Amino acid sequence: MDSNSRTSERNGSTGPSTWTVRDLRRRWKPHKQALAGDPDAEPLLIRLHRCCSWLQRVEELADGKNLEAHLIYRWIALNSLYGQWDEAKREPAGDRQTMSAFIDRVSQLDREGRIGEVLTRHRRLVMSIFEDEYLTRYYWQDPSIERARRSQKTYFNSRTWYLEQRYNRLLFEVIDRVYLLRCQLVHGAATHGGQLNRTALRRCATMLGHLMPAFVLVIIDHGRAEDWGPLCY
Repeated sequence: MDSNSRTSERNGSTGPSTWTVRDLRRRWKPHKQALAGDPDAEPLLIRLHRCCSWLQRVEELADGKNLEAHLIYRWIALNSLYGQWDEAKREPAGDRQTMSAFIDRVSQLDREGRIGEVLTRHRRLVMSIFEDEYLTRYYWQDPSIERARRSQKTYFNSRTWYLEQRYNRLLFEVIDRVYLLRCQLVHGAATHGGQLNRTALRRCATMLGHLMPAFVLVIIDHGRAEDWGPLCY
């Protein structure tokens, strides 16, 4: 881990993760060259190209002040990997369905346990995300003190999931909370630079920054022969 990565993790910033985009592209290059010209591989080539372009844009942001950009750009990178085209409706398939399927797929392919390692190494950050009632859809269905208490059920359940190494469940719950915040931003339900969501934004953007390299590495190492579905646009 380089000094920038250590500083980022100490400060809880949204700076570079251990694996930079340059590292990921180097890892991918020989496989990319081997797959060049294969029409069946073209969707994956495009997915990873799009994904890395947005992750690179995050790295180009000189500081961690624009948390909205860090979160949204990283989510676009993730969306580049999981997004599916619905052939029947001729439009992008629903996020929740395709996102859940992607989480299941990468979890099954993750032979080295990269995702579990990330979730374990950053357990305190994961727990802080689960502890935030404002990051649950359940709370916003009927905002109240009682609802806030009940919305933290995942926080308590997660202790068992960690003991049982149910990393797939932990991953889904983390991504689901990041997705809620992403929706608030892109659907105009939050103020740019607003102070009320600073902590949640920082936590979610940082966690997604830790997870994205793991997703890309799993696909590069074990998902090259997988059918990741029809591309959107």
